[in-house]
Amino acid sequence: MSAPPTDSELIEELGRRLPRRLASAVELRWADAVSKLQGAESKAREIEARLRWAEMKVQLLEEKLRLRRIEKYGPGSEKLNAQQLELLELEPGVSAAEVEAEGGRPPLPPPGGGAAAEINPQRPPAGRPSLPAHLERRVGTITCVAGAETCAGCGGATAVIGHDVSERLEVKPAEYFVAVTRREKRACPRCPQRGVAMAPLPLAIIAKGLASDAVVIDVVMRKYVDHLPLYRQSTGLKREAGVDIGRATLDGWVMRVGELLEPVARAMADQIRAGAYIQADETPVGVQTHAGRGKNHQAYLWQYGEPGGQVVFDFRMGRSRAGPARFLRDFAGLLQTDGYAAYAGVGGAGMVHAGCLAHARRKFFEAVKVNPGEALALLAVAGFDAVFAVDAAARRAGLGVAERHQLRQREVPALLAALRDTVERARRAALPASLLGKAAGYALAQWPKLTRFLDHPALELSNNLAENSMRPLALGRKNWIHLGSERAAPRVAAIVSVIESCRRLRLPTRDYLAAILPGLADQPHAALPKLTPAAWAASRRPSQAPPPGMD
Repeated sequence: MSAPPTDSELIEELGRRLPRRLASAVELRWADAVSKLQGAESKAREIEARLRWAEMKVQLLEEKLRLRRIEKYGPGSEKLNAQQLELLELEPGVSAAEVEAEGGRPPLPPPGGGAAAEINPQRPPAGRPSLPAHLERRVGTITCVAGAETCAGCGGATAVIGHDVSERLEVKPAEYFVAVTRREKRACPRCPQRGVAMAPLPLAIIAKGLASDAVVIDVVMRKYVDHLPLYRQSTGLKREAGVDIGRATLDGWVMRVGELLEPVARAMADQIRAGAYIQADETPVGVQTHAGRGKNHQAYLWQYGEPGGQVVFDFRMGRSRAGPARFLRDFAGLLQTDGYAAYAGVGGAGMVHAGCLAHARRKFFEAVKVNPGEALALLAVAGFDAVFAVDAAARRAGLGVAERHQLRQREVPALLAALRDTVERARRAALPASLLGKAAGYALAQWPKLTRFLDHPALELSNNLAENSMRPLALGRKNWIHLGSERAAPRVAAIVSVIESCRRLRLPTRDYLAAILPGLADQPHAALPKLTPAAWAASRRPSQAPPPGMD
């Protein structure tokens, strides 16, 4: 069967069969029709492109609106869909509890009346937690009901066949008391010229101070671990013990501890820089400058830490490159950070700068939060999760660094290739200013740094350990609000450096502070490396390790 003739063949055939004038007229009409059709097709493509661009702009505006509403109603509103957020906007006043309650309801049906999205099943309630084994057990016995000693049937004596045992957590409120120290004085009644002999006072954090070392350490722990402001502590002491100690006095104790710990923090920084791997991050903190502007200056605490080891917070009045450039000036190992430009070009010769997959993943996740139906964003998040699942499998199997590296080499390259393809597709499909477009741009710009773990086995996939160390500071800012002055800030940085390092190393912070603070000012500089949390932890016998969860 022959193929149907083309348009040009039909015109030629008509030209042969029709008179010349009529054939010319048909040809002109046909050319005009083709021209109009091509113009209509071109206009349709233009309208389609403009429509697609308008849809993308609408999506961008919806993303911005959703982000504004999430910021307005708090983290509990992230799980709400667009219709639920719209309903909250109609309310004259909405509390956090109402937002949380709305988040627990099933999603509203779409405007077209279709079926509602499938509701995620509720998690089964967790069982009653058991109390830690290291807590002291004080056993009390309740005897049986009256008359149970005699059997109602035969009249004989009954026997104890066991006990029904239940446990409850009990507490003894803090007990304050005055420790009186009596130092014996001796003298020879026959030789008055030889004077009086007396033992020296034990070394103390606050020499001749009103409070013991334990009270001073308790104030520091309450402020920087429990995030209890000093004015509340002052009020609590007055209420619980009838002791009136002003906030200024408590602040003096805290600043003295910070002053003593500053040299220790510098020794910790030297030990971190002497290592082979540093994770870094930064967080803003307000500082009172008394400059008459009526608001705090936004300074920064730059954090540098060894994964699973010590961490140091370096106070800087700004977020410029000068901070990391100074701290990392001679560092020649692995540096892992997010994509902040201030980390570019710092460090010594031979330093390797790696990126954070969690930061890149988070940007796609933000796009999913504002547009849950964004297929490419969901696909990218799933791609990142697949890479993280390889390391999770290595942890479950208890693999060492070398074995984990072999597993990564087998499994991850194909996953990364698929992930990059998704990211590139997302960049082409999304507006550059949209969350998806920004996420794709960030990931591709960081790609060489994001994949450095394939060449360096010790590298973690993410900088999450550094971010986790920032969370106590974020919580603390909500309570102590700001740092009192630029001069006080390095002392506060030294305190939080020691406290966070003890948490990472699972050291009992109170015991550590009580062991090193008294007499610390008289220690020679050469002794400081032996007093850092890592050195102190190494000097302790395994049997001295604290039970889980202790300060």
